[in-house]
Amino acid sequence: MIKLIVNAEGSFIVPDSHGVPALRSDARRNVDRIRRAAVQIFRDRGFSAPLEEVAAAADVSKATIFNRLGGRVGLIDAVIDEVVAVELRTVIEDAQSIVEIRERICSYIDALRDLQYRLPAVNDVLLQEYRDSEPLLALCYAGTAFHDSLVSQGHAAGVLAPDFTPEDFQALARDNALALKHGGRPPRADYDRRTAFVLGGICASSCASA
Repeated sequence: MIKLIVNAEGSFIVPDSHGVPALRSDARRNVDRIRRAAVQIFRDRGFSAPLEEVAAAADVSKATIFNRLGGRVGLIDAVIDEVVAVELRTVIEDAQSIVEIRERICSYIDALRDLQYRLPAVNDVLLQEYRDSEPLLALCYAGTAFHDSLVSQGHAAGVLAPDFTPEDFQALARDNALALKHGGRPPRADYDRRTAFVLGGICASSCASA
């Protein structure tokens, strides 16, 4: 016998084969619209973009976001892969594929700073703005572990300044995130020129990619 479940609106919901209530087709469409809107807005403005904008773009109420996805953190969890995680992981994986450590460090810093400039949500990850989001923190910790390994390998190969620490690496990324998030983005040409200064300062000799 199929057990019908009555939702808060008084409508009947048929559970799936595991007994879990399935969303009605209109509710599924709402969730899909919310997700699509959130991906676009979060990519453009970061995870702190007003939920009212997401709701308006999805043509739903803000309350619907809370009812269906649990608010901002639930929404971040639902779309983090499409917004930022895939690109951040790709930057790390691309760097890991580079054999020469100096080139690996320079390429990674250049790619990370490029991503910080283009994708505001990266800065929310680096600043751990939403610590209740487990996927966001996991992404942040993966980046931190990679930074630590780069510094260790760079020192072993003699290509990093001797007094440059993993904490310095983290601080450079966080300082840049704070500047971009709260100070505004400079012209791209100026930003890239300063990236070259960063690379030239921490490496024992100049990076070819700079």
